[in-house]
Amino acid sequence: MADHYYSKKPQTASKPKSWSATLRDEMFQFETDTGVFSKSEVDFGSRVLIDAFVMPVTEGPVLDVGCGYGPIGLSIAKSDANRTIHMVDINERAVQLSRKNAEVNGVQNVRIYESDGFTEVTETDFAAILTNPPIRAGKQTIFRFYIDAYTKLCVGGELWVVIQKKQGAPSTFDRLEETFGQVEVVDKVRGYWIIKAKKVK
Repeated sequence: MADHYYSKKPQTASKPKSWSATLRDEMFQFETDTGVFSKSEVDFGSRVLIDAFVMPVTEGPVLDVGCGYGPIGLSIAKSDANRTIHMVDINERAVQLSRKNAEVNGVQNVRIYESDGFTEVTETDFAAILTNPPIRAGKQTIFRFYIDAYTKLCVGGELWVVIQKKQGAPSTFDRLEETFGQVEVVDKVRGYWIIKAKKVK
């Protein structure tokens, strides 16, 4: 099997590196490594999602699915200390890095753990779920993820997805409309769509 960033145990030799980035007007120091997504910088799609995200008024925790080394979840957590942010990834190396980066950046309102999608997520009634989905995992895997997300959100909860037009943003919009009913494109930047789906019932 090929060693993807969504592999549970990356086989590539570890080569840690550190760098800094400003997200939501806060400076972060990140340690990254081989075998994780976008190890050299915060990828453009994640940056667009981070910038576009607005915390819903609905109370409840937030979930970052496919958190990688932590840029989305940690930046959201640091901007709202009153929310608990769950951060999950199938990649154990990514989870370890997220935990380390949370500590380095003084972010305490997070719960970081391994999960293949939602398999280990026992909490329900999330106010928001964010994801930069692993497109290479295939459309059916991604579409199943959207259905699972719906079941984990509270009424009024929101799913935020970043996806490129050329990688299936229009079909994602259509599928989310089927599942959620209320869907909007929040932003479009250089081919990346930010799609927000709200659970209304």
